[in-house]
Amino acid sequence: MTALPREARLYPAFFNTFFKGMDAEKAHHVGFSMIRAAESTGASVGLRRATRPAKTLTTRVMGLDFPSPFGLAAGFDKQGLGTAALADLGFGHIEVGTITGEAQPGNPAPRLFRLVEDRALINRMGFNNDGARAVAPRLKATRQTLTRRFGRRRPVLGVNIGKTKTVALEEATQDYLASTAALAVHADYLVVNVSSPNTPGLRQLQDIEALAPLLAAVREEADRTTGRHVPLAVKIAPDLADDDVDSVAAMAVELGLDGVIATNTTIAREGLATPAAEIETMGAGGLSGAPLKERSLEVLTRLRDALPHTVALISVGGVTTGADVRERLELGADLVQGYTAFLYEGPFWAARINRELAR
Repeated sequence: MTALPREARLYPAFFNTFFKGMDAEKAHHVGFSMIRAAESTGASVGLRRATRPAKTLTTRVMGLDFPSPFGLAAGFDKQGLGTAALADLGFGHIEVGTITGEAQPGNPAPRLFRLVEDRALINRMGFNNDGARAVAPRLKATRQTLTRRFGRRRPVLGVNIGKTKTVALEEATQDYLASTAALAVHADYLVVNVSSPNTPGLRQLQDIEALAPLLAAVREEADRTTGRHVPLAVKIAPDLADDDVDSVAAMAVELGLDGVIATNTTIAREGLATPAAEIETMGAGGLSGAPLKERSLEVLTRLRDALPHTVALISVGGVTTGADVRERLELGADLVQGYTAFLYEGPFWAARINRELAR
C-alpha cells in the first residue's frame, strides 16, 4: 500500500473546526457529499490506489472473497447512493441499508446526535430510505462499477433489509420478501435486520418463534429469485439476554444460516461521560460507538463458543483501531465492521486500519 497523505493526520483538527458544532445529520450529508465528489471528479483514482488493502488481508467468508476483513456497517449509505465512492476508501465490504419494502421518510428531525466525549452517536433515523424498488438499480450499477474498477478483488456488497414502519408485524414477512425479491439479485450477501430500536415493535421479531420462519422465507425467496445461493445473515441487538443470544445461535445452526452480525445499537445509557441532562434532551434512539465495545465483545465471545465455524460471525460495535479489529478476529470473528468511529476518524480510517492489520 502507498503511504497515506498527510491529511490523514490532520482530520481531528478538521473535525473540530468544521463538523463538531454542526448538526450531526447535516454533517453526515456534507461529509458524504465530499466523498462522492472526490469520486465524481476523478480525485479518488489516486485515493483508490493508496487505500487498497494489501493482498495478504484477503479473507474468504460465507463463500465470498473479502479484500480485507474490515468493512463499513449498514447505516452510513442507507440508499446505495455512494457505495462505489466509499469503496475507494479501503473498506473490504460495504453494507448498504437498512432498506425497506416501501419508501419512507424516517422519523422527524433532529434524529441524529453526537456524544463527542464518548466517541458515540445516538440515532433514531427510522430506516429513512427510498424503498427497495428504487434502490435496486443503484445496487446493480454499483456492482458493475466495482467489478470494472477492482476486478476480482473488488469490495463485497452487502444489503441490509428491514421492516417498513407502516406494515403490521403479522405482515412483516411479506414486507421482507418484497425487499428480497427486488434486492437479492444485486447482493453479494443479504442481512435481515430485526434489531433496530427505532421501528416500533421490530425487536419483537427477534423472538425465535417469529424469527426462524422469517429467515427461512427470506432465504428461500433470495435463492429462488437469483438462481444461486445468496449468503444470509441476521443482525441482533446487544440488549438481548444471554439466554436469547444462545437461542439465536441454536437457531442459526438449525436453519443453516451463513452468518450472524453482532451487534446493533443499544437502548442502554449507562457509563457515559456526556452529562445525563444533555443525553436526556436527545431523547430516544440507539446508542452506537465506543460505549458498545464491552457488550459487543461479550456477545461475540458467547456466539463463537456456541456456533460452529460454518456460521460466520461479523462483529460490530465500538470498533475504532486496528487493534480493536485484530482483537475481534482473535476472539473468533470472521469479519469486523465499523461505522460510528468513521465520523470521528475521517476518510482515511479504513486504510489506516488495513495498514495496522497488514503489519
